Parts: sequence; C-alpha cells; structure tokens
Amino acid sequence: MVWAAEAKSAASMRGLDLLDHVDYRLVQTAEDREQVYNLRYRAYLREGAIRPSADERVVDQYDELPNTWIFGVYVGGELYSSIRINIATSEWRTSPSVEVFGDVLHPKLDRGMVFVDSTRFVADPDKARHCIALPYVTVRLGSMAGVYFDADYGLAMVRPEHHAFYHRVFLHETWGVPRIFPGLVKPVGLMASHLPTVRERVLARYPYLHSTAFERRMLFERPGQALFVRPPIPQRVIASAAG
Repeated sequence: MVWAAEAKSAASMRGLDLLDHVDYRLVQTAEDREQVYNLRYRAYLREGAIRPSADERVVDQYDELPNTWIFGVYVGGELYSSIRINIATSEWRTSPSVEVFGDVLHPKLDRGMVFVDSTRFVADPDKARHCIALPYVTVRLGSMAGVYFDADYGLAMVRPEHHAFYHRVFLHETWGVPRIFPGLVKPVGLMASHLPTVRERVLARYPYLHSTAFERRMLFERPGQALFVRPPIPQRVIASAAG
C-alpha cells in the first residue's frame, strides 16, 4: 500500500512537470489529421488491437462529426499521443460509445444526461516508454471537457486490461461487459463515472487535472456550441426528482 501511494504521488508530480512542456492542439488540418490517423494505426498495431492495412491509418465516421474534438498532445513540438472526445446529448446522440452500448446509454440520454465520450486514446509506442505521465496528461483533456460541457458522466470504452487504470484515476465503474467496436479485434467494455460526484476526489489525488476556464475555452469553444449545451430541465422532471 505504501508503494502504491508513492507511485501515485510520483505520477502526479511527473504530470505537473510534463505540463510545462505539453502543447494541446485541436487537430484541424489535413496534415495533422493524417499524423493522428497514422499514430492510431501504429499504436493499435503494436498492441495487436487491429489487423495490418495497406494505408496504415485508422479513421472512422466519428472523426468528422460536429460533436467531435480530436486532439494531438505534443511534447517539444513532436506528436506523442492523441485522444478523441465526443459530446453526447439527448439532441446529439451520435458517438462511439452510444453506438456500441446504445441499450445502456439511450435511456440515460432520454433523461437529458450529457456524456463526455473519450475514445481513440493512443500514444506513440516508442515515445511513451520514456514519458510515464503521458497517459495522465492525455486523459486530462477528457476531464477538462467534463467541466466545460457541464457533463453528467465521463465514458470510456476500455479493454479489460486497462479497467484498473480508469477505476484508479477516474473512479470509473463498469457499465457494460466487453463488446467488439468496429475495426478492432479486441473487445472493449464500457466504464463511466458520475463527474459531479467524483471530481473533487480525483482532483485532490491528481492536481495536474486542474484547468482554468480560459484553457478550457481555448480548447473547446467553437461556432455552433449551442448544439451541445445542456437544455433546461423541465420543471416536472425537477419536481419528480425531488419527490
């Protein structure tokens, strides 16, 4: 237990140190997109999560949606990792986790819940070995999105061997047993955490997950934002919940 606490503290400090050298970039240009798609391919292939392909890229229909944000995480000007974030609402339901675990998530969307759906979390197979805090710094983007969009839950489709990381860092719980996501050969389960409930505990343990309103706005603000803003809760729903 002492070792675990020390490891957690060390990861926290490395995360704080690494943030001084990290540049989060919203992937927008064709060149940047190709870099990310190729990074996904190399990372998944190294893990045995996909089969080899001639074009050496991983891309799908969710990459071009209005409710999609794809980020590259750059260290010293070089692409180290990437993550894709979709915001799922009752009005805009298209996202990877909703497609695969619709039976679990649609009833919650019907009740007006907002999800941060983080997928395509990949790291450069060679660079990641020398940057132990990289996973924490990358998933920080999902944490910031949860605050910016006032989301109810953070979602993650996770292979069984990674469940412990998400449970430890984000206090995620299992919502769905592993299923196949199109294009992957290894099944992924659905994990989630209720963000308003766990946020303060997570931030206390991992202080580098803190962010400023300015940083969040610079990363996530875009025209047409009203598509993903939580709609007002009907008074009858409030009264029902109170009762």
